[in-house]
Amino acid sequence: MWSLTAAHRTSALRRLLRSLSSSTASRAVVLPRFGGPEVLEVRNDVSVPDLKPREVLVRARAVSINPLDLRMRSGYGRSIFEPLLPLILGRDVSGEVAAVGASVSSLSVGQEVFGALHPTALRGTYSDYAILAEDELTLKPPSVTHVEASAIPFAALTAWRALMSTARINEGQRILVIGGGGAVGLAAIQLAAAAGCNVSTTCGSQSIERVLSVGAEQAIDYTTEDIELAIKPQFDAVLDTIGMPETERVGINLLKKGGHYMTLQGEAAALADRYGLTFGIPAATAMLLKKQIQYRYSHGIEYWWTYMRADAEGLDQIRRLSEAGKLKIPVEKTFPITQVREAHEAKEKRVVPGKVVLEID
Repeated sequence: MWSLTAAHRTSALRRLLRSLSSSTASRAVVLPRFGGPEVLEVRNDVSVPDLKPREVLVRARAVSINPLDLRMRSGYGRSIFEPLLPLILGRDVSGEVAAVGASVSSLSVGQEVFGALHPTALRGTYSDYAILAEDELTLKPPSVTHVEASAIPFAALTAWRALMSTARINEGQRILVIGGGGAVGLAAIQLAAAAGCNVSTTCGSQSIERVLSVGAEQAIDYTTEDIELAIKPQFDAVLDTIGMPETERVGINLLKKGGHYMTLQGEAAALADRYGLTFGIPAATAMLLKKQIQYRYSHGIEYWWTYMRADAEGLDQIRRLSEAGKLKIPVEKTFPITQVREAHEAKEKRVVPGKVVLEID
C-alpha cells in the first residue's frame, strides 16, 4: 500500500512540474512602466518559468509590501530594470512548496515556507507562484500565519546582514537603531536583544511603546527630544534606517572608536540611475571608499552601506526566533492582491503607517 501511495505521489509531482512549465499562465501583478500605483496591472496570463536545479516554486499565500517595492515602481534602479520591463515586484513571500528543482535537497512539495528574494531579482513575488532559490527559503513555523510570516524575512535579513555579518555584534555591546519604528528597525532591535545586546533606538511618538515591548531598553522620540543629549555616546554599532545627512552625523558622533556605522541608504542605485551603470557604479564605489577613509581617520570608526542578501544561516536563525516568539513584525493591514493599487497608495500616502500585506487566495 505504501509503495503504491509513494508512486502516486511521484506521478502527481511530475504532473505538477509539467503543468507549471513555462507554457503555463499564472496570475501576477505586473509593472509595465514606472509611475504611481495606477501603473500596476493584475494579469492572468503571466508565464511561470521552468525551474533551475536549485530553485523552488512556491504557491504564494501572502506577500508583504516593502519600501523598496514602492521605490522600484516609481523608477528607483531604472538603469538596471528599465530594459527588462515589464517586471513583477515583491521580495517577501509565504506559502507552500509547489515544486522543486532537481538539486533541491532541504525542501519538499507541500511544506509551508517563507523567505525573500534579493533586491535585484527580476521576477518578484507578487504572483500566485513565486520562484526562489533554495537558500532564500526556510520552513514556516506552524505558530506563525502566512500573513505574519510574509512580513518578516526581507526586513529581518536586511538587519541581520548589518548587525551580524558586518558589525558582528556580541553579547553586552551597546547598539543604536536610528528609525526603530519601521520593519527593518524593529527587526534589528529584536535581533540585537536576542544576541544579548543593550539596545537604544529613535522613533516617532507612536512607536515608543512598540519598540520598548520588543526589546529596546531606551526609546527617544526624535520629534521632541535632542538625540545627542538624550543618549549617552560610545555605541559599538549604529544602524541608520533613515540615512539622512543629520542622522548620519548623529550616528557617527555617538559611536566609540572601532565601532560600525551602517546605513540602508547607499548611493549605488541612485548614482547608477543618474549617470548610467558604466559611470554610476564606479562613482558609487569611489564615494563609499572616500567616506570609509574619511571616517576611519577622523573618528576611528567603520562606515558601511548595507543591503539585504540571501543568507541561509541568517534565515534559519530568523525562523528559530520567529518560532520562539522573539521576532515579530506587526502587520497593520491586509489587502487582496487584486487591490494592489490601493495597497501601494495606502503605503505611499502613509494612510497605513505600519506593515501592509497582500493576501493571495
